[in-house]
Amino acid sequence: MAHIRIDQPFHRLSHDVLAAWREIPPAVASDCMNRTQSLGSALKPVSTGLTVCGQARTAEVMVGDCASICELIGAARPGEILVVDAGGFEDTAVWGGIMTAEASHRKLGGAVVHGAVRDVAEIRQLGFNMFCKAVVPKGPHQGFGGVIDGRIAINGATIRPGDVVIGNDDGIVVIPLERASEILAAAQAHLKKEAVYIDGIRNGQTIMEMYKMTMSKVLEPSS
Repeated sequence: MAHIRIDQPFHRLSHDVLAAWREIPPAVASDCMNRTQSLGSALKPVSTGLTVCGQARTAEVMVGDCASICELIGAARPGEILVVDAGGFEDTAVWGGIMTAEASHRKLGGAVVHGAVRDVAEIRQLGFNMFCKAVVPKGPHQGFGGVIDGRIAINGATIRPGDVVIGNDDGIVVIPLERASEILAAAQAHLKKEAVYIDGIRNGQTIMEMYKMTMSKVLEPSS
């Protein structure tokens, strides 16, 4: 068979929980997971100022093939984020303007493509939250093969359906669903701590003092 879809049910987070996640920067979430679960520096938004926050739906596709992604666009729920592992291949787009039109019409929360996309002017015009590795005019084929809603890995980070995906100009971070409550609480506490640090800076403290960092050793000049 050309592509398969795994029936992978997951707990759907409430509107209030997702609203709380929208207040968490990806950098803070990654810090709270010991600097892990970042999808790497190569995945960037097609326009500055874009943000994504939602639960993941996944697709792993053959190089240059978009059939599995097209099926997932039609199956995903409003607000969900499509995370696509296209092998990081940069010379054939697996996402284009027609796919963006449907994803936008269905009110999906955005897409993260570890590979290339095209028709970025249309993506920007529709205001669709697209993060990708590359942009290229060469378009995809359909039907070579892929897996929908399976476990994928990008830059050492594992992504499964239901995981929390957050992103901004810094890039994308994915939070495992089973750790979402724990990491959200840790991130909220982290932001409060950072607010204290900012107040300290405004009151004259240095970063070295606040972090209790070891000062450099001063050497006397040689005679």
